[in-house]
Amino acid sequence: MSVFAALRPPKEILFGKGQSDAIGAVVLRHGSRALVCTDSRFSSTAAFSRIVDTLNASGITMHVHDRVEPDVPYESVAICAEEARPFAPDVVIGVGGGSCLDMAKCASLTLTHGGALRDYYGEFKVPGPILPVIAVPTTAGTGSEATPVAVISDSSRTLKVGISSPHLIPAAAICDPNLTISCPPSLTAIAGADALTHAIEAFTAARRSAGAELAQKHVFVGKSALTDHFALLAIRLLGRSLERAYRDGCDEDARADVMMGALVAGCAFGTAGTAAAHAIQYPVGALTHTPHGLGVATMLPYVMTYNRQASKQEMSEIADALNLSTGGCSTEEKADAAIAEINRLFLAIGITPTLAKLGLPEDKLDWTAEQAVGIERLIKNNPRTIDLTAMKRLVRAAYDGDLSAAR
Repeated sequence: MSVFAALRPPKEILFGKGQSDAIGAVVLRHGSRALVCTDSRFSSTAAFSRIVDTLNASGITMHVHDRVEPDVPYESVAICAEEARPFAPDVVIGVGGGSCLDMAKCASLTLTHGGALRDYYGEFKVPGPILPVIAVPTTAGTGSEATPVAVISDSSRTLKVGISSPHLIPAAAICDPNLTISCPPSLTAIAGADALTHAIEAFTAARRSAGAELAQKHVFVGKSALTDHFALLAIRLLGRSLERAYRDGCDEDARADVMMGALVAGCAFGTAGTAAAHAIQYPVGALTHTPHGLGVATMLPYVMTYNRQASKQEMSEIADALNLSTGGCSTEEKADAAIAEINRLFLAIGITPTLAKLGLPEDKLDWTAEQAVGIERLIKNNPRTIDLTAMKRLVRAAYDGDLSAAR
């Protein structure tokens, strides 16, 4: 038997209640002059003040950039980097949601290698190591604390764009569930559904021929033994606790499960990659200006339904990870149960169930399908081949809310 595995996690992961108090010691292992990237909301909280006090007490000099915007507009990265350049940081700290972590990655990249950010769009375009990035997430969803990706909005392009390189993987991820307690229910739901989509798409991703060149030529290499392990752990944790965290934000155990789920989902898809749900969200998000996590979650039950015939075994295992009562059921029945449970869970936490309700104009369905099927790095990762005709059918099914039409 030949087993292939690939994984590119951060060099150091600290997880647990109160672990953010270790930030001073962690940062000092990498530098003493820190650019801190966060947003205006979090910078005004007591939690951020505590982080700043801890860094000060450790003798770390800081420059705080607290104007990170959602989806990281292209121009904002240059502003942050040029503002910080005279300060000469030797380490960059991202504190906040996924956009704050992505800003930290992009600012570090720009400070290290210069040039225009557009020079680095795509895979393996970063020429070498960047300033160490310390990622401190305050939401539980994107998994950016563990991934080689930074996503930005470029006004010269219709769709959001990504920079993908192992050099962008944070040097350390500090994941403290206490920092997510203040997340409102809607953000908890959208972020957690994003993480669950990452895990399921990573677990059901295509398995590629595992030659020695695969991981050297591709950032995202499809499913493997190690990514499967992390993806199933994420599905189990999120399946049992996302709805609880949504209904009671002060449930510390549920918050810990959801944050751990987002982290390990990031470990999984950061190497395996994602697939059709993400491909469709790129044009949908560009047209509707809805949150990324909401769009991918809206699509996930339809994409799972489409992929069922190619991923019955994986979906059967997803049913087991979700702890569904499927004893004695066939693989096909367990796969159907998994899809039904994801659909139920997302409805229970308020995920918009159709593209129509997301606000996608009906006359843009074909355009959406054309754009989605052209995102090769995601489409090639889908376990079932999807051409333009199939993509149009899938997008129409998600618009109409007809799961059966997605098969």
